[in-house]
Amino acid sequence: MNREIIRTSDGSTTIHLPDWDENYHSKHGAIQEAKHVFIKNGLSLFQGKPISILEIGFGTGLNAFITFLEAPKLNQIIDYVGVEAYPVATEEVLAMNYIKELNAEHQGDIFAKLHACHWEEKNIFTQEFQLTKRKQFFEDIDDLEAFDLIYFDAFGYRVQPELWSTAIFKKMYDALKPNGILVTYAARGVVKRSMIAVGFVVEKLNGPPGKREMFRAKKHG
Repeated sequence: MNREIIRTSDGSTTIHLPDWDENYHSKHGAIQEAKHVFIKNGLSLFQGKPISILEIGFGTGLNAFITFLEAPKLNQIIDYVGVEAYPVATEEVLAMNYIKELNAEHQGDIFAKLHACHWEEKNIFTQEFQLTKRKQFFEDIDDLEAFDLIYFDAFGYRVQPELWSTAIFKKMYDALKPNGILVTYAARGVVKRSMIAVGFVVEKLNGPPGKREMFRAKKHG
């Protein structure tokens, strides 16, 4: 499949797949989307607490990098697991401008290490942040009550509806601890119905720039 690097509306880059007309992040702003969906409406709810995170779609590493940068501000210790079936190539990682756009030049080595570190093992970055990358298809996830928070950042329903099925959300529900949270940029009715079908209580929230709405789903304790 063809791939190209494009600049989004907030100046940050993402990967565009012309054959699908699909992007790894919002064309309206990759960094803005990540901060709004996953940090503001997800991570910040756990301020001051140790937290375990599952990311569905590790991709460019943007969400993991921003989470690493935000953790000290939120006084958090984070155990982060990123699932990705098709890892991004090194040359694409090096083309991303996230270090500059996040004013994180002093942490540039961390962004590189997110991608260079070993798969299928726990990598200790700091006392506050550790990362495990799993090369895995989403349908093969079988964690049980292991995570406080899920970043659900799969490709969109339009191009991969099977990733937004009731079967996948059942796996997400099972993977969360009681009172765990799932956040996603999506806001389609069919997605909400799949979430509710497996037991989630779903909130519709204001979306990131360029998108009207998003979902946050909670697993009851």
